[in-house]
Amino acid sequence: MVQVVLTILGIFAVMQAVLMGRDLLANKGNLGGGSWIVSGLIGFVTDFLDTLGIGCFAPTAMLLDLTKQLDQDRLLPGTLNVGHAIPVLVEAMIFITVVDVAPLTLFALIAAATVGSFVGSRTVTKLPEKTVQFWMGWALIATAVLMALRQTGMINLLGAGNTATALTGGRLLIGVVGNFIFGALMTIGVGLYAPCMAMVYMLGLNPLVAFPIMMGSCAGLMPVASVNFIKSGDYARKVSLAITVCGVFGVFIAAKFVTGLNLDVLTWIIIVVIIYTGITYIRKSLKKSVSN
Repeated sequence: MVQVVLTILGIFAVMQAVLMGRDLLANKGNLGGGSWIVSGLIGFVTDFLDTLGIGCFAPTAMLLDLTKQLDQDRLLPGTLNVGHAIPVLVEAMIFITVVDVAPLTLFALIAAATVGSFVGSRTVTKLPEKTVQFWMGWALIATAVLMALRQTGMINLLGAGNTATALTGGRLLIGVVGNFIFGALMTIGVGLYAPCMAMVYMLGLNPLVAFPIMMGSCAGLMPVASVNFIKSGDYARKVSLAITVCGVFGVFIAAKFVTGLNLDVLTWIIIVVIIYTGITYIRKSLKKSVSN
């Protein structure tokens, strides 16, 4: 099953490279504005952060705005999807290859998120986005607090440590349902990374196992989303290419960093990422409430 997942992701990566390459060659005299160096640095930093589980879309949007890299705001969604598609695919393939995770667990959770995103695009988009983000934010913070208490030995709800690499029985079912929900919520702006990290930990898995699961879940979605942007030309070509190339370097360096960490240190980093994401969701929901 692992080889099947890697093959599918590899096909997606080749397709993305071919489509993007053809479009860039066809428009080599009109790659748009932006700076190769600035956009490249943005790609390196944001995909480094993405590999740590922080996510790349929000930081990229902020940095592109601060540095005025886009000629038009309407190009932002396409630039995010096209620019980061290959780096995220590389992330997924690296972690799936180097992290020990049971094939059934990996395949089932990735499939659940993919199906969830498809179903969510037709149903979940009707939910009040700000309300979902608000309560998801608090749920993530509460979960991070429980994780921190467990790390310090103040509580012990899950038995003897997070060392498992597979989910079975009821825990596998919970994982599948959870990732299905997280995949669906992605359609209204609730990222999958932090919730998946928290769920994997609370189900007793090795914290590192979250990385191939969450990145594999997202890697199958972004190339599909970017196809239409490439065909319509609704993306910043120069900026996206710079993000892609430098982003891949950021991924390799960050992946080496993550996989070489002591698990206790990695768990604390995950806790910080989850708290940061929770606060971000709450702030987004409150801003929307004010604007409405």
